[in-house]
Amino acid sequence: MTYSTKTPQYLLLLLGLFAFGGGTAFGQDSTSQALTPGSVLEGNPATTPAANANNNVPTADDATAPAPDGAVAEGAGDPALGKDIWKTVGCQQCHSGNMKDNMTGPALGGVQERWAGEPREHLYRWVQNSQKLIGTGESARALAVWNEWKPTQMSTYPNLSDGDVEHLLAYINGVYTGTFGQSAGIGPDGNAAQAVETDNTWLFVILGVSLLLLSLILARITSNLQYMVASSEGAAPTRRTLVQVLTSRGVIAFAVFALVVLFGYTTVNHAIDLGRQQDYQPGQPIKFNHQVHAGIHKIECQYCHDGARRSKHSVIPAVNTCMNCHRAINYGSNYGTAEITKIFASIGWDPLEGAYIANYDQMTNDQVKDIYRKWIANKNLTEGVEADDIENIVEEQLEGIEKALTNEYTGDQRIAGPIEWVRIHNVPDHVYFNHAQHVTVGNLKCQNCHGPVQEMVEVYQYSPLSMGWCINCHRETEVQFNDNAYYESYERYHEELKAGVRDGVTVEDVGGLNCQRCHY
Repeated sequence: MTYSTKTPQYLLLLLGLFAFGGGTAFGQDSTSQALTPGSVLEGNPATTPAANANNNVPTADDATAPAPDGAVAEGAGDPALGKDIWKTVGCQQCHSGNMKDNMTGPALGGVQERWAGEPREHLYRWVQNSQKLIGTGESARALAVWNEWKPTQMSTYPNLSDGDVEHLLAYINGVYTGTFGQSAGIGPDGNAAQAVETDNTWLFVILGVSLLLLSLILARITSNLQYMVASSEGAAPTRRTLVQVLTSRGVIAFAVFALVVLFGYTTVNHAIDLGRQQDYQPGQPIKFNHQVHAGIHKIECQYCHDGARRSKHSVIPAVNTCMNCHRAINYGSNYGTAEITKIFASIGWDPLEGAYIANYDQMTNDQVKDIYRKWIANKNLTEGVEADDIENIVEEQLEGIEKALTNEYTGDQRIAGPIEWVRIHNVPDHVYFNHAQHVTVGNLKCQNCHGPVQEMVEVYQYSPLSMGWCINCHRETEVQFNDNAYYESYERYHEELKAGVRDGVTVEDVGGLNCQRCHY
């Protein structure tokens, strides 16, 4: 009998290479920092010399005033820690990352200078609970900001210490002035830079191949050992071939287990991602410009989406709602007759006659086109379009009308009929969300979830709409208890508020984190 002594050597070599490579595959970036309980958010921040050296962070020697033990002196915040706090509490949901542009909330660049006329404590209290500071009447600056931005309310952050606020202010100032630009994740154009995702697929491939080779080597070693034992006992041993090893019950059981784990992981991962399509921005059949309607003309969101205040759904407005304005406004500032005529063609309004067309639903597409061909030509001539261009404009717009108001996938070949808008925001069927509960009872603005719609030319999904995002909002958002009949039954909370035992009541306090609230 012969036994190969090289197999253990190859095994040791493979294990050595695997151990050497494992440090790289599973090592963490030494420059990354994580917020942990008892550190930043608990009011016990820790700064590092490296951070101060690399990012021009002011030290205690540069502070304008000495800080008590465990606190942070005014102006001595660490922007690196401030960056972590900014991301953790979700400041980017309402404030621009370049600190220079207004969003749902104001641009934060220069905020320390704007509050310089008041005690630093007021700025701390503003970040921690702005409505409480406004209610005291102690801060003229707080009242001025509220009068400018109301009724949009800033979220409360009672867990942030004064030191945490100093770190935030250092980060904001560093990004605004450019002294903490690139390291803070801000691109050279001043806008928030997208994080570069690294693809580690090849590492997992190497790991998988290494484990497979290791399994084969161990299986071969086991086979040789069994052969040696059988030979020493005087039996007539036989060696198992590689095919026999791979088709053994143990290997098959392991393969089945691995497939179950893989498919289970894939299923759960895709279920978690269901409906989470942040930044989704589909094209619509009509180029409805929210910046023009909600921004320039300041049309209230609930004028069109009137279901938001009284039902579960916000509803898409019927064409009748559009006609309330577009009977009079029949020529767009951006697209002329191209988009507004789609509204007329959908509902059967003749803008030349100023009346709805009789038996419009029985007309063919060619008859419909004849009506609006005359309208488009006359209106564009009136607006000063060159006569030589009219024919091309008419044909192009008629083609656009038919394309927008028909749908070959659903079999809808008629121009007359409702507009098939493309849905943007969606949550899984097992999630219950009621617009009226948030808009009417909670007094939330549409921008809290949908972002600065008044600035969007084409609407997109602004928020992730994930479970974690909703839970975080319920933990931080205070319920409007005053003059709200919906919460009169919470007598204990009302008594505690009057007695000064508590400063406010969050959605979490009234059961906002109960599973049954959203998953019934």
